[in-house]
Amino acid sequence: MEIVEGFGIGVAVIVVAILILFIRRALFTRSGGTIRLSVRVSTMLDGRGWSPGFGRFVGDELRWYRMFSFALRPKRVLSREGLAVERRRLPEGQERMSMPAEWVILRCTSHHAPVEIAMARSTVTGFLSWLEAAPPGAASPRLASQDWPAA
Repeated sequence: MEIVEGFGIGVAVIVVAILILFIRRALFTRSGGTIRLSVRVSTMLDGRGWSPGFGRFVGDELRWYRMFSFALRPKRVLSREGLAVERRRLPEGQERMSMPAEWVILRCTSHHAPVEIAMARSTVTGFLSWLEAAPPGAASPRLASQDWPAA
């Protein structure tokens, strides 16, 4: 009987954890301004280190949350003020296995360190528009290169 109780408690804990993950995701995505976004958290091996998640635009910040995390705080915050797109490329090598084929990888520079983010090709235009948005009369040199390959 103790084995059955232990098994039942274990199943209940797993179900509650899965529900928390789905409720967390639903809370963040229901208010809009949310995109699917992967961030490269490690550059130790070529083509590896990508972590799936979603980004949420909040004012002048892009807040990135890991997909499979219980944390309510973002794992990474990118400020529009210090962010510039260095180059754009398509997934190469093993990256093609870890993300959808229609995604684009953007290498960005920020005040802290370079960061690579990946998102759907259809999302890149909205991201670049958000990045370039500035008060009237302000110049924004955020796009470093215009010689990007056709995507």
